[in-house]
Amino acid sequence: MALLAAPVPTTTASYAVYDRITHTLTGRDVHKPVRSASLVKILIAIEQLETRGDDPRIEPMLRVSDDNAASELWVENGWEQLVVRTAARLRLHDTRPPENRGMWGYTAVSAHDVVKIYRYLLEDARPKVRHTIMGHLRRAEKCASDGFDQSFGLPSATWRPAFKQGWSGFGDPVKPCVDRPRPRAQWELDLKSPALHTSGTCGFSIVAVLTLHPEGTTFEQASKRVTRLTEEVTKYRC
Repeated sequence: MALLAAPVPTTTASYAVYDRITHTLTGRDVHKPVRSASLVKILIAIEQLETRGDDPRIEPMLRVSDDNAASELWVENGWEQLVVRTAARLRLHDTRPPENRGMWGYTAVSAHDVVKIYRYLLEDARPKVRHTIMGHLRRAEKCASDGFDQSFGLPSATWRPAFKQGWSGFGDPVKPCVDRPRPRAQWELDLKSPALHTSGTCGFSIVAVLTLHPEGTTFEQASKRVTRLTEEVTKYRC
């Protein structure tokens, strides 16, 4: 009897698209918790601006996804309690802090909650908070401070978005934009599968695409998958 082939791992994706004209949300698995990676940096920026005021570290944290700036602001704003407070204030239902308070990238988020974060910024936040954060996201750079290329997803699939990306579990960048590698994460939400997220605004829409990929997937492979999916879910919307 022939042996059955082992199942081929596949990419899992959840996404949400909110139309600010019709006030409708469409998507798939919109409440599925996924580790945030650097998407949590938006919450860090909100908390800093709303409770402690502007800080020069917000710019690199949002524009080039600088981890050192995020880590410092995370500690200064109360570690995991930052997530507890902002989730309550923004009425995020699927967001929860990481089990290890030092690992801010393991905060749990959902596509639905990521859209709500952007809606808060655009609809409810004070003008100073809105303009500071969205201004940096509109000027986000191609190359992140750790050497990864941030141009996947929304920047490649749509025209002139404001965006924040997230990645985790890909090791060092094979073709770094800037040669500043970071170690591969090895934790267990799913803390093992490489994660690649794209989020932001384009046209009159708010978009969040959160993905997990089979182990061994390269950043380049995952980037192409995320961009293709983003093109599909934003078609005729952005």
